[in-house]
Amino acid sequence: MPLYTVFLLAVALSMDAFAVAVATGCAVRAPRLSHYARLAACFGVFQFLMPVLGWALGLSVRGYMEAWDHWIAFGLLVWVGGNMLRSGLAALKQRETSCPATDPTAGRNLLILGVATSIDALAVGLSFALLQTPIWGPAALIGAVCALITACGVYLGKTLARLCALNGWAELLGGLTLLAVACNILREHHVFD
Repeated sequence: MPLYTVFLLAVALSMDAFAVAVATGCAVRAPRLSHYARLAACFGVFQFLMPVLGWALGLSVRGYMEAWDHWIAFGLLVWVGGNMLRSGLAALKQRETSCPATDPTAGRNLLILGVATSIDALAVGLSFALLQTPIWGPAALIGAVCALITACGVYLGKTLARLCALNGWAELLGGLTLLAVACNILREHHVFD
């Protein structure tokens, strides 16, 4: 898979984390370096681990699915991208998103958010296994991009504390990017020829 495709995938997968980071910036209002570090590290690590876990799971069943692998990868990415689009549209319809009242960068809240924002990366890892794409480099890039985007989201949330509804646009962009990557998989497998 080309590097630019993996980078776009990393950006798309980071949109959930970005939305949560913006809301975190709103909640904390004056985030300290520890807020940035905890949230970015947690989200980056989970975005790295989930594709690896999905990839390992995919390797165990790859032999059974090689004839359909590109369709399965397409379906998984369309499912994740569609969910992101639906979530983004719902956030835009509400036009008002309340910011969390507690510090989401601490304790159990942080772990729950880390898992919740990285579940889609598990499906992507499974897709990588089905497409016989190595995982370590892409997973590292996904984790690093997510950590950086998370830190930027916290800063943006702090700066634009009254515009927490921005997360709807971020999820829309992420969903559209995942759908584009899904279509590119079919193009690479010459489905449209």
